[in-house]
Amino acid sequence: MEPVFEKYAAQPGALIPILQKAQDIYNYLPPEVLQLIAERLGIALSKVYGVATFYAQFYLERRGRHVLRLCDGTACHVKGTPVLLTAVEEEFGVRPGQTTEDGNLTVEIVYCMGSCALAPVAVLDGKVIGRMRQETLLKTVKKHIERGQEASR
Repeated sequence: MEPVFEKYAAQPGALIPILQKAQDIYNYLPPEVLQLIAERLGIALSKVYGVATFYAQFYLERRGRHVLRLCDGTACHVKGTPVLLTAVEEEFGVRPGQTTEDGNLTVEIVYCMGSCALAPVAVLDGKVIGRMRQETLLKTVKKHIERGQEASR
């Protein structure tokens, strides 16, 4: 975190970019990092928590290296999101809002991505995948995780 503090040292109002960088480093905002940020910026820990909990972009719980978001808006629900969700739960042993034990995957449910014509829609690490079917989704997620593991070796 030291390079982050050095970069933003002279900038008033740098709390949000510092939180963003911390989340980039840790993949979420651990309590000890929030405490460190408060101390280094000379502001109350409650203010740091207030900002971190106000914006949906910040996560206070550990997240997987990969994030799968399944849309469960009306069109996606009708076109098969419940089936996709059941398949993901069975294959990876993780329910919405949870992260796999190995830290590879976090699954989230969202309620409309504005891509109803592509229903059911999934977003895997920011990439929109439309007209998902159970087998295709599972293969896509597995390959994506494997590629990520190979890249980190």
